[in-house]
Amino acid sequence: MRLYTYFRSSAAYRVRIALNLKGLDYQAVPVHLLRGGGEQHGPEFTRRNPAELIPVLEDDPIVLTQSLAILEYLEERHPARPLLPAGAVERAQVRALALSVVCDIHPLNNLRVMQYLEKKLLVSEDARRTWARHWIERGFVALERQLVESGTTGDFCHGTGPTIADCCLIPQVFNAVRLECQLEPYPTIRHIYEHCAQLPGFERAHPGVQPDAE
Repeated sequence: MRLYTYFRSSAAYRVRIALNLKGLDYQAVPVHLLRGGGEQHGPEFTRRNPAELIPVLEDDPIVLTQSLAILEYLEERHPARPLLPAGAVERAQVRALALSVVCDIHPLNNLRVMQYLEKKLLVSEDARRTWARHWIERGFVALERQLVESGTTGDFCHGTGPTIADCCLIPQVFNAVRLECQLEPYPTIRHIYEHCAQLPGFERAHPGVQPDAE
């Protein structure tokens, strides 16, 4: 398998975690999202993903895009180390947590949105960071409450082992820390983040240890 990735991409980070947790070997193919205006916009990459977004997973002969779809594919193709619980209700709950990050928080502070604010709307760097923090913090308020009220949260988002919810949450918290969001108002999220950070599968996926890290 080949994963087209960028060290700081939250979406690619999710997939790296899942691959590691499932013990799957893969080749990381860096795609620099800033160099030369962004390598994701070049013809070689757009043949793989016309949306010009990462990650892309190649598992010959298939090519998959969208991080959550890739996580679901890995779960179905390699079920031995599950990242979804067994019951239908529990699976839906985990997917809801994952989607809270993937659909509600991340899209408002990803790279192309921030670049549009900068280059088209001429928004200052301070204002862009304020924008990003606002939407992260608003999302974390809701997510913290979901986790507290679920009755199934402990060291992980659900149950006693990592799920796709943790694969999605940890990269978003990393991004929040990078943007200087305060985590004190979200003790459950912070606990999960700190716990997962010590586990080998999460450690090996961390942006700072990727071959293209800067």
